[in-house]
Formats: sequence, structure tokens, C-alpha cells
Amino acid sequence: MTPPLEGKIALVAGATRGAGRQIAVQLGAAGATVYATGRSSRAGRSEMDRPETIEETAELVTAAGGTGIAVRVDHLVPEQVRDLVARIDAEQGRLDVLVNDIWGADPLVTWEKPVWEQPLDAGFRTLRLAVDTHIITSHFALPLLIRNPGGLVVEMGDGTKAYNDNNYRLSVFYDLAKVSVNRLAFSQAHELKPHGCTAVALTPGWIRSEAMLEHFGVTEDNWRDGAATDPNFLISESPAFVGRAVAALAADEDKARWNGKSVDAGSLSKVYGFTDLDGSQPEGFRYIVEVVDAGKPSDVTGYR
Repeated sequence: MTPPLEGKIALVAGATRGAGRQIAVQLGAAGATVYATGRSSRAGRSEMDRPETIEETAELVTAAGGTGIAVRVDHLVPEQVRDLVARIDAEQGRLDVLVNDIWGADPLVTWEKPVWEQPLDAGFRTLRLAVDTHIITSHFALPLLIRNPGGLVVEMGDGTKAYNDNNYRLSVFYDLAKVSVNRLAFSQAHELKPHGCTAVALTPGWIRSEAMLEHFGVTEDNWRDGAATDPNFLISESPAFVGRAVAALAADEDKARWNGKSVDAGSLSKVYGFTDLDGSQPEGFRYIVEVVDAGKPSDVTGYR
């Protein structure tokens, strides 16, 4: 069978680790050529100071069956993003999928302190990394994407619109960043619709990123042992789960039905039938609302 995304060109902005890495890999597994960008390279680390690199991501994309191309880009620098898109245009002549997954602000966030106790420089840097990067990338990439109808923009965040509208997200700056990403998808959906293209806000549930696995002292092979620290960890999902959600959206000829919507990976899995690596379909945000936020005992029965 022909892979569903064979011949499609994707840009995953912020593909060094976590959700971005596996989104790139799963797009590759579906046959796409994927430009994987970020600041962390074998040539040097970003302020995140972690070992993952964009070159590793590109190699994983190729190993999965696609074509991975690593490009070191700081998405806060317009000239670098402009040159990236010019390169994609020169090499491919099209762009079918743009995933705005840039973040990189974990070391900057001060959790659960009021705004008057927040360091302003770190807070505004968080907003720049979380919001400005997405706008800059869309500014340069969308003229290439709209050349052909059927293009997809995915704004990656934390929390659906429905959840974020009704829940404080642990700090003013983090809260504003994640609400803004959802709104960006809504706004871009309005602008893309006349061109036959689609924008969607997408969130994973409790994602087992490299940093999260380290925090719980587990690996992807024995991740369930993390329940000894927090029983709710059993609802967590691998980054591949949201990666498969993006691949399913990209391959959907009727993707326009999601235009402007805010969705989570668990909900999409019920529509498209994809699973996590263990064959389950964790509904992370439904679990958070119905169990964690409701103060009920931890029990993932019926949620994965």
C-alpha cells in the first residue's frame, strides 16, 4: 500500500524532543518528508540544556519510513525562519503540513506564584518563546502552504480551549501562553479557509516526554512504575500518541471539519482509530476533568 502521506512535505517547528519529535516521526512513518527544526543540535545546545538534537529526530523520521531533514533554526529570529521556508520552497516547491510546536520555556516558568511574585524577564521570555515563535513561523510558512488546497496547520499546546477557558494553568504567563496558542489556531483557521486549508489546535494529555520520564525515574519500557509516585501517571501517554493524531489529521481528506477547533489526542483517537504504543487509547483530558479535578480516587478504568 502507498503510505498515506507519500509526496507530502511537512515542517515540524520545535521537533527536538517530546511531542514535536514524535509528530515528526509519525508523519515520516506515514511517508512524509519532514523538516525537523529547533535550536538543540549536535553543534550546540539551547537554553533547555538537554541532550536531544534535531539531527537525531531527522534520523528517526528516516528510520520510520519517511525522509527526515534537520535544520537548526531559532524561530524567534525572522531571518532564520524566512531562510528556512525559502529552502523548503527551493527544494520541494510546496508545504502541506505546518506544526507549530515551539516551546522551550520549561526552565523559565515559575509555578503557582501570583503575577506580582513572577520574574518579569522570564515571564515575557516565556511568552516570546510560546507565542511569538508560532506567529513568526506562520508568517513566513503560510504563503507556501496555501499554494495548494488541503494544507494543514497544527498549533500544539497544553489543554483544549474548553479546559483552559475554565481552569487556571498554574501561572499567569503559562496560562496566557497556552490560551494564546489555541486562539492562534482559531484565527488562522479564519484566514486559511478561503484557500482550502485547515488550522487546528491540538493538545496531548499527560505526555511522557523525555523530561517527564526522567522526573518519574522511569523509561518508556517501564513507565507504569511511575504510578508508585503518582497513581494518576497510569493515564499518561507516549509522545507517539499525539504524533499519530497529527498524521491522521494530515491524511484526512475531510480535515476541514476540524478547522478552528481545539481537540485532544484522546478524542481524535476515537474518530480515527489510532492507538498509543501499547494499543490503548488514553483519554487524558476526560480523565483529568472527571477524576483528578473531581478529587476522585485514581482509576484509569474506562479511560484507556
